[in-house]
Amino acid sequence: MTDRELLCLNRSGFHKLHYTDWGDPAQQQVVICVHGLTRNCRDFDALAAALSTRCRVVSISIAGRGRSDWLPNPDDYGYPQYMNDMTALIARVTAQGARQIDWVGTSMGGMLGMLLASRTGSPIRRLVLNDVGAVIPKASMERIGQYVGKNPLFDSFDEFERYVRQVSAPFGPLTDAQWHHLAKHNARQHPDGRWGMVYDPGIGQPFRKAAAQDILLWNVYDAISCPTLLLRGGESDLLLRETAEEMTRRGPKPRLVEFAGTGHAPALMAEEQIAVVRDFLMA
Repeated sequence: MTDRELLCLNRSGFHKLHYTDWGDPAQQQVVICVHGLTRNCRDFDALAAALSTRCRVVSISIAGRGRSDWLPNPDDYGYPQYMNDMTALIARVTAQGARQIDWVGTSMGGMLGMLLASRTGSPIRRLVLNDVGAVIPKASMERIGQYVGKNPLFDSFDEFERYVRQVSAPFGPLTDAQWHHLAKHNARQHPDGRWGMVYDPGIGQPFRKAAAQDILLWNVYDAISCPTLLLRGGESDLLLRETAEEMTRRGPKPRLVEFAGTGHAPALMAEEQIAVVRDFLMA
């Protein structure tokens, strides 16, 4: 794994995005992995390690998350900015020789993948949607809004990790080592010694504005034509079963795979989950 940076433009100036680069940089197949709302690129370490023996994997932290720069204006934390940034990433890997670009997106990263894959001339060859679909229920957004941007602080890392396990419990059954990995790469220690989340609390501002009603993306979804794999946590409140089943009959008509004992969203760290994604992308 190599850490890299990408320079992008916002309304006020430039910002840097951090990403991890796995596998042979000369590989023509590149898998781009994009995380959920409050997460970052290190969520995909296990998946990237498994895929990188056969392709290049680029996992990026969206602005305001992980080691990427925060945006000066919180109102810019939205899909127009993210799409521009991801276009810059696609341009970079294409210039480096990529001929096949696949996309793995969890939640917000999946919505971004849908928006890009639906556009005329999209370079996305295969699309994996991890627990996100054409309808985002208001109730699920309200639940997420209860903790997004609140930025609680903890006196010790152990207390912080317990908090991460609590708010991320829907990720499913993880080992202690996996929980520690997620906590470690989502933690920031403040000057006073206390621990908090590594993302900009400002990302919660536009999110809460959008949570006033269901989000309907059928027009975007129906415009997607590339092969698509749809993953769902069996207990997810963000991708409802009726929505997932309707998606299998429309648009790209994806294969639907559900993971029992998991809510929103499958962490893609278990071998069972990794195998499903690997088999689809390497077909």
